[in-house]
Parts: sequence; structure tokens; C-alpha cells
Amino acid sequence: MSCPFHASDGVPLVHAVPDDVQADRERLYREGPVTRVELPGGVRAWATTHHEVSKETLNDPRFVKSVDHWADYQEGRVPRGWPLLGTVPLDNTNMLALDGAPHRRLRRLTAGPFSARRVERLRPRIERITERALDRLEARASEPLDLKAEFAFRVPMAVIGELYGVSEAEYEHLGELYADLFSGTTEEGEHLRIYHTLFQYFGELVARKRATIDEHDDFTADLIRAGEGGDGLGDAEITLTLLTVVAAGHETTVNLLVNAVRALLRHPVQRERLRRGEVSWDAVVEETLRYDPPNNLMMFRFATEDVEVGGRTIARGEALLTHYGAASRDRAEFGEDPEVFDPDRGRGRHITFGYGPHICPGAPLSRLEAQVVLPMLFERFPDLRAAVPDEELVVASALSVNSLREFPVVLRP
Repeated sequence: MSCPFHASDGVPLVHAVPDDVQADRERLYREGPVTRVELPGGVRAWATTHHEVSKETLNDPRFVKSVDHWADYQEGRVPRGWPLLGTVPLDNTNMLALDGAPHRRLRRLTAGPFSARRVERLRPRIERITERALDRLEARASEPLDLKAEFAFRVPMAVIGELYGVSEAEYEHLGELYADLFSGTTEEGEHLRIYHTLFQYFGELVARKRATIDEHDDFTADLIRAGEGGDGLGDAEITLTLLTVVAAGHETTVNLLVNAVRALLRHPVQRERLRRGEVSWDAVVEETLRYDPPNNLMMFRFATEDVEVGGRTIARGEALLTHYGAASRDRAEFGEDPEVFDPDRGRGRHITFGYGPHICPGAPLSRLEAQVVLPMLFERFPDLRAAVPDEELVVASALSVNSLREFPVVLRP
């Protein structure tokens, strides 16, 4: 059954799993630049759906991250069991829920692992992890397999797991928890249970490493050592930082890898130009981030006063989301053919990793992984093809994240 486009009073609906993700982005873009929307569960908010107004609001200090400023939540109009509540940071020790000086402090204390210089030093490690993952696929290269589960998930999870000292035995379990956390179809109240499970897991990880700190040389240990100073991180801050960066360090990259491979399989002319060296992998990665962003939208910021933007008034206490998927269709920024996958686009600059103070700190790592992993995949398996028609691929979620349920391919037909 097709998804309805509007609520009974005409407010556009934002679907967790639309019939057609690209068409849904176009529909919401045409509602813009700022529109009232209804999310799954009947919760309403404002959404920016055009490029410039999204940048403007992402950098506007009158919109803040703390739910203390969300009137619908504070006054009980958002059910405590709302299925998407686990994707909204409710704890003001979480970097994602802070603004101003407290946010800058946490960014400064946790930025080390994600600096461009330090990330680049990870290239050999990412290459080794990718090589091992490709080797494991060889025995099944001529039969259909799920590229997402068997490869696109394993490499980013192994990278972030090694960096933060997470046990390899936990990768699959953590991946499932994060997939459910970001899903728009998880049962009511389940998101909060998952969030608390993740918080407990990382809290126990911090406690174990603190007790044996001299035995560890990873970024979790670095965060613990940084906490020993006067302005250092407390255990709750370290735990929430780990919960956040592990999500950012693997979920976004998994979807970026899948979406890039899918785009190339759907556009054989661009794939052939890539093979001939007429376009670069960097260009393919950046166009994928625009054309099919791994993060479809970001919830929420809250107005601390009435704000006039995009011809609309967002009242004090109202929630605002940024719809990156819709903004990727903006003709003023990207030209009159945003529906086309074109690595040579030559105009526009996407904001898929955010903009302003809350820009994603893991962006350099995600880009590097894609720039390493994708060439190695296609060099090993140059004839890689989809195992099912593209229209048969099933979307797992297209709300906070843009994720396929699985991606069947044949690596060596």
C-alpha cells in the first residue's frame, strides 16, 4: 500500500519507510523551504528542506539542542514511549544535547581521534581491515551474498572497534542495537530500552578500562586519561561520547558504502568513466553524499524565541529538523538535474555531515574509509553486479538514517 502524503489537515507526512526514497525527498523539497511536518507517531515539527535555509538554521544560536526548550515534550504532548525518542538526546551531559561553551568544551576534549591529520594516519590500518574483509568473501564470490552485512558493515565496525577498544565479539550485537535505535519502525518504547542498553555497555567498558588503564592504548583509554585533568571528562561524559562516536563512526559509513556501490551499479556509464580514470573516487564519494545521503534527516533543534525563517515563524519551544535528503534536491545549489548521479557535477556543496557548531566530527573518518574501501572493493571484484533488480531492494529506514535492509550482489559472476 502506498504511503499517504499528508495528514488529514494537510500537514506533510515524513515517512519512516517511503515507497520511493528519492521521490519522497523531491516531494518534501517542493513543500519547502520551511514546512510544518508530521513524524511517525503523530509528533509534529518544522523542517527545513532547502539548502541555504538549512545552513542558516544549523548555524543560528537561537535554535538549541536541549529538550529543556521543547515545549511539546516538556508539556507531555510527546508520549514518553514515542518510537523515535531514543534518537533525541535527553541527557544534558551528551555532547549532542549541548550548545555554546559546554558544547565547545566537549568537542575540544573529544576531537583528537577525528582530526584530519590523525585520521589520515589510520589509512594503513583501514587498508589491512579491508583486505581481510575482502579475503573472507573470496570463497563465496560467485554466489549471491549480502554486501551490507558481509562487508559494508564489517569494515567500519572493525575500524571503530579497533580505535576504541571494543571487542570483536561485540560488533554484530552493537550493530543490531544501533540499527534498531535509528529505525523508524521499532516498537513504541523500544528505542529508550536500546539506548539504556548501549549506555550500560559503554559504561561497563569505561569501568573495565579504567581499572586496567595501563594495559590499554586506544582512544577510550585516551578519553579516560584526559579525564584526569581539572577540566577533564567525567565517566558519564566518556560513556555518552563513546555511544555517540561509535554510532557516527560506523552507521553513517555503512550506508555511505552501500549507497555508493548501489549508485555505481545503477549508473554503468559513470562506473565505466571511473574505471577509465575520467572521474575520481573522491568525486564519487562526494556525489553519493549529495545524491543519496546516508543521513536523511537530523532531529531536533528547538527555538528559544520566535524566529522568522524561510517566510515562516517558528515559535519559541517548537522543534525544527533538517531534512538533508530534501535539501540535496535544491536546484539553486546543485542545478536543474539533482535527480541525476553526476560525480562531475561541478557546483554546489552538500551539508550531509551537517553545518555549523554541530557538524559531524566523524566526517573525515567516514570520507577516508569510503575513499579506501570502495576502490579496493572494485579492484578485487571489477565485475561486481547486483543479484536482484534495483527496484526489489527493500529500505530498512529512511528517517534519521537512509539504510537498505540488505544488498544482494554477486562479486565475481
